[in-house]
Amino acid sequence: MQFVKITLFAFLVALLPLTSIYAQQDLKLWYQQPATIWTDALPVGNGRLGAMVYGRAQEELIHLNEETLWSGGPANLNPNPEAPKYLPQIREALFKEDYKTAAELCKKMQGLYTESYLPLGDLIIKHNFTAEPTDYYRDLDIANATALTRFKINGTQYTREILASASDQVILIRLRADKKGQLNFDATTKSLINFKNAAGGPNELVMKGKAPSHVDPNYVNYNPEPVIYNAQDNCRGMRYELRLKAKNKDGKVTADATGLHVTNATEVVLYISAATSFNGFDKCPDKDGKDESALAQGYLNKAYTKDFDSIRKAHVKDYQGYFNRVSLSLNNNPPVNTPTLEQLMRYTDGASDPALEALYFQYGRYLLISSSRPGGIPANLQGIWNPILRAPWSSNFTTNINVQMNYWPAEMVNLSELHTPLVDFIKNAAVTGKQTAQNFYQAKGWAVHHNSDIWATSNPVGDLGKGDPSWANWALGSPWLSQHLWEHYSYTNDQNYLKNTAYPLMKEAALFCLDWLVEDKNGRLVTAPASSPENIFIDDKGQKGSISIATTMDMEIIWDLFTNVIEASEKLGTDADFRKLIIDKRAKLFPLQIGKKGNLQEWYRDWEDEDPHHRHVSHLFGLHPGRQISPINTPEFANAARKTLEMRGDEGTGWSIAWKINFWARLHDGNHAYKLIRNLLRLTGVEGTNYAKGGGSYSNLFCAHPPFQIDGNFGGVSGMGEMLVQSQAGFIHLLPAIPDVWKEGKVTGMRARGGFEVDMEWKNNKLVATTIRSINGTSTQVRYGDKVIDLNLKPGQSKKLNGNLEG
Repeated sequence: MQFVKITLFAFLVALLPLTSIYAQQDLKLWYQQPATIWTDALPVGNGRLGAMVYGRAQEELIHLNEETLWSGGPANLNPNPEAPKYLPQIREALFKEDYKTAAELCKKMQGLYTESYLPLGDLIIKHNFTAEPTDYYRDLDIANATALTRFKINGTQYTREILASASDQVILIRLRADKKGQLNFDATTKSLINFKNAAGGPNELVMKGKAPSHVDPNYVNYNPEPVIYNAQDNCRGMRYELRLKAKNKDGKVTADATGLHVTNATEVVLYISAATSFNGFDKCPDKDGKDESALAQGYLNKAYTKDFDSIRKAHVKDYQGYFNRVSLSLNNNPPVNTPTLEQLMRYTDGASDPALEALYFQYGRYLLISSSRPGGIPANLQGIWNPILRAPWSSNFTTNINVQMNYWPAEMVNLSELHTPLVDFIKNAAVTGKQTAQNFYQAKGWAVHHNSDIWATSNPVGDLGKGDPSWANWALGSPWLSQHLWEHYSYTNDQNYLKNTAYPLMKEAALFCLDWLVEDKNGRLVTAPASSPENIFIDDKGQKGSISIATTMDMEIIWDLFTNVIEASEKLGTDADFRKLIIDKRAKLFPLQIGKKGNLQEWYRDWEDEDPHHRHVSHLFGLHPGRQISPINTPEFANAARKTLEMRGDEGTGWSIAWKINFWARLHDGNHAYKLIRNLLRLTGVEGTNYAKGGGSYSNLFCAHPPFQIDGNFGGVSGMGEMLVQSQAGFIHLLPAIPDVWKEGKVTGMRARGGFEVDMEWKNNKLVATTIRSINGTSTQVRYGDKVIDLNLKPGQSKKLNGNLEG
């Protein structure tokens, strides 16, 4: 879709109270026209159920999702029994510097592709209006997680309010007319996967179906049947059910196999419930599946006893219990009485709009609350919102950055509980990953590769040799995922969690790394084979390759894991012998290198990149999300990281731009980080894939890879958080990367490692005051500029400090 650029024009701003309370309440995406494409639609979700609302007057379209609806069944844990015999051959070729042979042999160690996250279906609400709508308006209010559509037809005002309740596990749609008896519509459902509709009663429609046994990734084009239904395989292909039921105050509702039919009503509430037979990553979803019909009926029957207002009240209370923990005001969030699309156009044209930036920050928090709830499935590449049968990159969990990026902001923006679905997924991946480590490498511990799914697939993907080793054979998913285990502890100080969950899993990941590492000719520990995901080098002979040894990313990830394991062991007072072993091994890791251009070297040798502006900047993992590199503790390597970023440039896909915001924030360069925020909020209508300059935001503020990937939204929030508060280096660093344009502001409720909560206010780019609260009583240092103080607080105690860090 093409958007027409408009020039900046003058407009008046209403003189409203510029308080943080007002700014927190005025958090809406709003539009004066309905959505024409999916990335114009507005998302609602309760973690498990998701909906994309188009807001069309005559024929409303709402895409529906359920987080557990995936193709396939439990992963094949040994799809390539011959794989281990090739590892010695690969290593022999690598140490002979025969990188081409090594890459070809890597293909012989590949397993199967993951399965795909699927769309549940569409809800279509068709009216019989005889005129065009006027006074059209639609919005998404992220302060209360409710979408609204409003318009007039022939003098009657129609409204639709839509919410996804976590408390009651249903999606509700309230349709109203302001004149009696003016609601006349038909509502029906359909799906891209096998389905059948039937009446479930006088006012209820039931859609039942079964997911495919397998769906090829969207980039696989060599199979004549990319979507397979196999009715005989009762271990692959889960069942699902969607139920739609109407409650009317007047008028008449009937139901048949074609849908619900409403005549002469004034107000109707549609209750939507859904469930699948998914029963765990290791259970057959058909023969051992849950009773999806009983689940869907149970959710619906319980909710149906309540009216819209009572469900909405509980929904808002539940949602705001998360959302209201953090507020952000930038330059007082000056209100702009302009629809979001036009606001985004102006911003793209260069207008200043700190309110839009604050809205974007809170929108990212809204999306995480809406797509990741305790006890559920982690947010995938599209969160929970996917309308496509063969979704981009299978809408799976891409573990060489993307699923991790989804959770970078979780702890810092005070949504720690929403991190736990990823922790639960990691537990599952450690189970399958133990088999993968043994079956593919004859190694201890657990291993995860480039992609995973609801079945916790952990093998190197590639369909037994058809994948590119530059991504398919990357083997360090378990140590990177393990960083999230440590981060959850770092922010919560939960000793029981560290003892019983995080440390055992981290230790097993370390055991895999110990077996994966080998010595080079100088006695340094290296990884072999190694890649820098999705990037290509040009070696000294002018040959292109992607597989070498000891890529900087590999070594930084292992250093990070080993460091976290050492600290965890010390805090628990356990495993002293293993701790000593890890300390010794860490000291032997191949070290960071600075290249001839002053940049941080990406490869084992100082090679050139095929694409100097490649979107992945994986070798800066040690700067972010790691903690090996910092301007304060390792200035030489920080300068090399800066040079690397200058060489890579500021363009890229959406998530790549978001990662760069985090890098520049960690380098304490707020102005450069802010420049990239503007790039991330650049309006784009690009629907194809553009790896170089396609990144930005769609009209609904979804991040454009392109196409849509939610990691860019979450990575952007993380980057803004890093500009405000950092704590990875062992102290709380206040306003480490505040840009000049954010001259004044206020943030409340940010979290810092060690179990702290931070409020701050600044004016004229200078800290005015801060309040630091200890959640569970720990000591820390606080830094602002060159000032550093020690802080010792009891559980629940807070300390107010001025801009000089004086109490």
